[in-house]
Amino acid sequence: MLLSCKKEIEKINDKINDASSSVTEQTDPEKEDSVIEKKDSVVQKESLPPAMQEDGFYNAFIFPKNKKMKDSLFAVFNKKYSAGERYAIYALNRLDSKNKWNADTLVVPAKIDTTLMEYSPFPMQIDVLSPVKKFVVFSYPIQAYGVYTNGTLVKWGPTSMGKKTAKTKTGLTFANWKKKLAISTVSSEWKLPYNFNIFNIDGIGWHQYDLPGYPASHSCLRLLMKDAQWLYSYADTWVLNPGGATTKAKGTPVMVYGDYPWGKRKPWKKLLNDPNANIVSVEEMTKMIEPNIAKILKEQDNREKVVDSIKAAKAVLEQMPEDPKMQAP
Repeated sequence: MLLSCKKEIEKINDKINDASSSVTEQTDPEKEDSVIEKKDSVVQKESLPPAMQEDGFYNAFIFPKNKKMKDSLFAVFNKKYSAGERYAIYALNRLDSKNKWNADTLVVPAKIDTTLMEYSPFPMQIDVLSPVKKFVVFSYPIQAYGVYTNGTLVKWGPTSMGKKTAKTKTGLTFANWKKKLAISTVSSEWKLPYNFNIFNIDGIGWHQYDLPGYPASHSCLRLLMKDAQWLYSYADTWVLNPGGATTKAKGTPVMVYGDYPWGKRKPWKKLLNDPNANIVSVEEMTKMIEPNIAKILKEQDNREKVVDSIKAAKAVLEQMPEDPKMQAP
């Protein structure tokens, strides 16, 4: 199947080059990776329709630079795909609907799975995580997050992490506090729905905000609204000691790793040539997690003991008889 896919992709690449799409080469690093390269000897023709790969694992829906034509082709795109399918396509391209206009090329699956699970770049099972109840990973290289429950992938989706001048901190960390609507410390005008802090001192967390198709944040990890809401309910917060000055138990373990290929083609665009281009192998994940597994399990065990003790204390208080002196006459 892979060989067949490559042949189909070669056909569409030839078709795209022959058509000399209206998409011109961009010098802007946010748009530099169009699947089309401008040929000096070819005159760009704004009137040509978008080249579309109809076979293989992924299709290329290409938009011209001209705004009016782009609007018209988005109308065609909207008619061709349902709201759920468009949502999935934008997610694969690390976009939200607000920022879809940033796209000069959309990578479109030949078979659309609105859950996105069929296109997961993360392994479906990681044995080293089997004893870990909850685990969240953010990949800088492919701008995606994954969620594991006892080693099984239960969700993944797109993200927009820190831009080159404000990179997101990497390494093992733990979920801290959360707030349904936080205000950015960078600008009071920036509202951050479903904010979940993971680096408390640095003020870094995940939350809903624009996904423009590249790393654009001031160090935080941006998510689609539905994903931010889901993670807000899924992950566990820390448990603080009385007074709130120290931590009694840590929250859900979170791993942020790697770096983005700055100045190069966007990783998800490579799917047009290789459907496995973004795959993170089990071996790679295991190598990254294994040195941290002891700490993760230690914090997990501690949290369970702390939570159990809090529940036991509450149960005792609920069973205690009311003080007669406190009752009204």
